[in-house]
Amino acid sequence: METRKLGRTELELSVIGFGAWAIGGGEYIFGWGPQDDEDSIKAIHKALDMGVNWIDTAPVYGLGRSEEVVGRAIKGIRNEIIIATKCGRIWDTERNISASLKADSVRQEAEDSLRRLNTDVIDLYQIHWPDPVEDIEEGWSTVAKLVEEGKIRYPALSNFSVEQMELMGAIHPIASLQPPYSMLRRDIEADILPYCSEQGIGVVPYSPMQNGLLTGKFTKERIQDLPDDDFRKTRSPFFREPEVDVNLKLVEALRPIARRHERTLSQLALAWVLRRPEVTSAITGARKPKQIEETALAGDWELDDWTISQIEALLEKRDEELAGLKA
Repeated sequence: METRKLGRTELELSVIGFGAWAIGGGEYIFGWGPQDDEDSIKAIHKALDMGVNWIDTAPVYGLGRSEEVVGRAIKGIRNEIIIATKCGRIWDTERNISASLKADSVRQEAEDSLRRLNTDVIDLYQIHWPDPVEDIEEGWSTVAKLVEEGKIRYPALSNFSVEQMELMGAIHPIASLQPPYSMLRRDIEADILPYCSEQGIGVVPYSPMQNGLLTGKFTKERIQDLPDDDFRKTRSPFFREPEVDVNLKLVEALRPIARRHERTLSQLALAWVLRRPEVTSAITGARKPKQIEETALAGDWELDDWTISQIEALLEKRDEELAGLKA
């Protein structure tokens, strides 16, 4: 699989990264429903077999469960894999999630992640959200100290704005940014992608398939049948009215384009994100081996100009329809 250099770091990331959010399972507010840990480990190993060389996780994914599963999966092969995790989200004994970027909290999170991942160093450590916003400088300064201490190789950010990145960059260089980016969520094209390109900051988007909606495997009935502890059913606007009808209509319009190239819709969604030169790697989640076996193949597909223009026309039509519904 093709690799791309992550900003100004020495890390070479495969253009498809393994996203470990969904393998955190359910039983918390941002869960994906029941998950078999053995399926998760098999999916990670299949990803590595397919040429994926990095995994993105976070403590809050499953409230420690995702990191623990990743730690089990990489046992004995840690040096072959780039590990990215995050800080800034903590939880109590009742599984209530809150935000903290205080120095002591960030340090404790890092230590807990090192333990769960069974590693001595984290390759890419990201502040998950700029929240609480008044503490982002304290949090980032603490992450920078952890780099100096050798517990983190490179510090990074997730979900930060240009203005916030400018503030953080004055304290310590930013290795990368992890923003949301998909056909259904394109706002980073206006300012974030140009800024990251100018500053030499890598970009590793999450949710390129918009939590599975762009895979072509969803209907309104299947969405309704999702488990009650699947956040997509209860919290995601993309899966709910008034957006869901317009989004599913777009997916159907994309099918002939994928079919023309003898590819899947999942591969099309990923290749579309990777078309941007600012993007280092697209993070794709997988809960079973067959899912990553499909999506990893997008790593060798470069969309031609005609295909990109066809997709652009469909996205403009979708945006117009959605604007009409919200008017």
